[in-house]
Amino acid sequence: MADVLLLSLVFPPDSVSTAQIMGELAVDLGKHGHRVTVISTIPHYNRNLENEKEQPLRRKWEKMLYQSEYHGMTVYHTVMPPKGQNILWRILAWAFFHIMSVIAGLTIVPRPSVIVAPSPPLTIGLCAWLLGVVYRVPYIYNVQEIYPDIAIRLGAVRNRSVIDLLYRLEKFVYAKASAVTVIASRMRENLLEKGVSNDKVHVIPNFVDVSDLAPLPKDNDFSRKHNLYTKFVVSYAGNMGPAQGLGHFIDAANILREEAGICFLMMGGGILREFLRQRIERYNLGHFVFLSYQPFSLMRQVYAASDLCLVPQAIETGFEAVPSKVYRIMACARPVLAVTDQNSDLARLVSAASCGAFVLPGSADVLAEMIMRVHQHRQQWQEMGMAGRDHVVRHYARETVTTQYHDLIESLVSKSGRSSNLR
Repeated sequence: MADVLLLSLVFPPDSVSTAQIMGELAVDLGKHGHRVTVISTIPHYNRNLENEKEQPLRRKWEKMLYQSEYHGMTVYHTVMPPKGQNILWRILAWAFFHIMSVIAGLTIVPRPSVIVAPSPPLTIGLCAWLLGVVYRVPYIYNVQEIYPDIAIRLGAVRNRSVIDLLYRLEKFVYAKASAVTVIASRMRENLLEKGVSNDKVHVIPNFVDVSDLAPLPKDNDFSRKHNLYTKFVVSYAGNMGPAQGLGHFIDAANILREEAGICFLMMGGGILREFLRQRIERYNLGHFVFLSYQPFSLMRQVYAASDLCLVPQAIETGFEAVPSKVYRIMACARPVLAVTDQNSDLARLVSAASCGAFVLPGSADVLAEMIMRVHQHRQQWQEMGMAGRDHVVRHYARETVTTQYHDLIESLVSKSGRSSNLR
């Protein structure tokens, strides 16, 4: 078995979806016999005070580094300002995270036999490479989203020199990694087109705990609290940023404002949250429920309250990411309405699972028309939701997927001769 060092920008008690995934992966690697140590940040994305109370952070190096225990493993946390604060301050904090990751990785963590580094950020691959060079161990670069492609296509990075630098950095990280894991097949094709070696790229999808997220009745505490249990509810839960195109969701709600019984639900946080809230107020949408981020413990009730769940994806990002929320929705047996490119991995997943449908981004009219179609054929779409549950249980269950990481780690460690049993 191996000593695994996990470098992740987010990790519990932060409750953003990537933190949840990395936390469950770390726990399951421990169940396979690996000793896992984590270097991450303090909660800054979706804070959950209940989680933080159960996993308290205590000072390790004054105010620079904190420590917590998570299911028997040690987690080190660097400081990080809350998401949405001054961009310059956040960039400096990201740089500090990288520096502290290397320092902590060289001084206080057990000597690793393999390093796992999920992106974004792309630069975390540099930390993994540097630690791998010092310890002479392999590192796995886990691609959750392909950067810099997403940032460039969304217009977040425009300077030609910066773009060239990022592409050189990306090429370096892929070249030095012992293995690169991607979460979908189109992402693998993207990397192969970039020249990454065929035998280096492994498709290991994200996953969901199908015992933790399972169907519940629509009539539950959450739906009653927000008066949703008697209505046809179209919901979106997650980040509110440029990549989601949520303005069209609100416009569709405005188009359907006279349709009795249809209710729109949106919850979460992000840089566009206030802008979207003001848009809803400007339209005076009485059938629109707009909530702040809801804790993960309520997700079963949230999805149970929903008759149709929106999974939007900007057309610029369709080949570089797969929203992890889609697996959670499917696990809760709710139909999916994906707003995405027809050739994206998300569209492929929805089609393969027969768990819903997809529409192209950019048209509130088309979105409203599809919502009305679902409303008129509710029984058929309820059956699609059940088909999604069956598909995710067979292909994306937590234990099935995390075992693939275990097998990859065992293979790499065996080749390098660095397992803890051999030292």
